[in-house]
Amino acid sequence: MNYKKLKRRLKKSWYSYDFDKVKTQYDTLYNIRLKEKKDIVGMQKAGRVAVDLLNHVEEHIRPGITTNYINSLVEEFTKKNHAISAPLNYNGFPKSVCTSINDVICHGIPDDTVLNDGDIVNVDVTPILEGYYADTSKTFFVGSPGKDAEKIVSVARECLQRGILQVKPKNRIGDIGYAIQKYAEGQGCSVVREYVGHGVGFEFHEPPQIPHFGKKGQGIPFVPGMVFTIEPMINLGKYNLHVLSDNWTVVTDDGSLSAQFEQTILVTNNGFEILTPFD
Repeated sequence: MNYKKLKRRLKKSWYSYDFDKVKTQYDTLYNIRLKEKKDIVGMQKAGRVAVDLLNHVEEHIRPGITTNYINSLVEEFTKKNHAISAPLNYNGFPKSVCTSINDVICHGIPDDTVLNDGDIVNVDVTPILEGYYADTSKTFFVGSPGKDAEKIVSVARECLQRGILQVKPKNRIGDIGYAIQKYAEGQGCSVVREYVGHGVGFEFHEPPQIPHFGKKGQGIPFVPGMVFTIEPMINLGKYNLHVLSDNWTVVTDDGSLSAQFEQTILVTNNGFEILTPFD
């Protein structure tokens, strides 16, 4: 699959159904805040900053740099583009970006750790621009990857793409998890259970939660105006995990590699739009 084929744009009138009625219902029933046209425009702008930020970081990924250096790149680029880094000081998180190396599943804290040839590193960014959040991440190869690294990164990327293809009105949240889990496990990999996608836009984390495992046809139905992340964390080994003593860094129990790709997705009248469209 190719990300360019995944992009969708709003082709029908946003108000082709009773948006205001559904907006009230979803707020009341699920605490989900649907996004209106002006909100989508704001999130598209934030999403462009997020993608440009990841592209900027990617240009600097190479053996010998530290994850603190990645953090400095993120801080400088974010400030230059008049945005704010959402992770910084979020519930006490001390840096502006999450950098997760090899067996680190998520929430790795940048420090003086040096990236080595053959490593993989996930870089997870969330800029806030004019009050709107956009959340995205990619896993990068450092130097020349080994076969295990190539496999887990390929599977994680494909899992995200297959999850995105489930997004359209009347489908349900469980359809995303089912598609991801079926593919990942079919490749001999596993899907992390404890960390999931989430609503985003007005805040860093909003309802609903988007599990990357589940049963087809279950969960909340998608309606236009819903915005959330899909961010499957895929392990080469088992899905069991633990959190290190810093209370943030999440690693695989068996030491196996873990990879992740993340996009912010809008449900449209006829499908979806990727608000953080990287290739």
